[in-house]
Amino acid sequence: MTVTAPAVLDAATWTSLAAAHAERADAFTADRRERRSRHQTHAIEDFLFEYYPVSPAALRRWHPGVSVGLEAPAPHEGRRWYRVVGDTVGLDVAAFVTDRGDTVRFVHGLLGATLGRPAFTGCFGLHEWAMVYREGADEHRHPLPLRLGPDGTDAVVESHRIRCSHFDAYRFFTPQAVDRNTLRPTRESMTAMEQPGCLHAGMDVYKWATKLGPAVPGELLLDCFELARDIRTLDMQASPYDVTTYGLDPVAIETPEGKAEYVARQRGFAERGNLLRSRLVDVCEAVLA
Repeated sequence: MTVTAPAVLDAATWTSLAAAHAERADAFTADRRERRSRHQTHAIEDFLFEYYPVSPAALRRWHPGVSVGLEAPAPHEGRRWYRVVGDTVGLDVAAFVTDRGDTVRFVHGLLGATLGRPAFTGCFGLHEWAMVYREGADEHRHPLPLRLGPDGTDAVVESHRIRCSHFDAYRFFTPQAVDRNTLRPTRESMTAMEQPGCLHAGMDVYKWATKLGPAVPGELLLDCFELARDIRTLDMQASPYDVTTYGLDPVAIETPEGKAEYVARQRGFAERGNLLRSRLVDVCEAVLA
């Protein structure tokens, strides 16, 4: 539930919000922190902390967001891009725009363009299959066996049309799979090509929230993280990897039933992602105003 904050939060209110944020963040990162203490890895969940390099400590650090002040004193006083005016601590928007204005404008344009497109739901998560196409049995990216084996995996790729619009997925395709993609996404074409049905674009909503830094309210940041976590689970369930060792059932996209399940969940993520994109666009506009 979104909390509508006044322009200035008194100390009791912001202290309570910060504590609730830290508790929620700690729940999201508990397994990661426990595994790290035992030097163990997780092929699905570690992605959220390695591809998106935000530490558990940074994730639990609460920010009130742009246009919201805190009754002083507050620990934010010593943080970058904050300033004290009278007895209120808040984001120094001018300083933030000076340092990060280009990033804010890019994120605003990218998310706004993505919001303006319909969700494409005919990809069936084949980007993950293209990342292991015609590789050796032990050469793939994750320490998990292929559910259908190398030959079966290659057969799925060869019997489907691949239409991946996300550059940061496409760039990991094997050389043999590159020409099987009907699109040629590039870093420069992101704003022109990204669409809300793409699972990786949905996970990246979290990345763009982190790029906006303290301008993003803590609750919104964690909502974006939660979406990325949920999408990552489907991304790997629908991948060629056998994820049963993690207690997950595969989404067998090579079957009609698996395709139907994938699309239904994909549509739900597209809706959730667009709600978060809209909130981040509002943040960008508040900063740029």
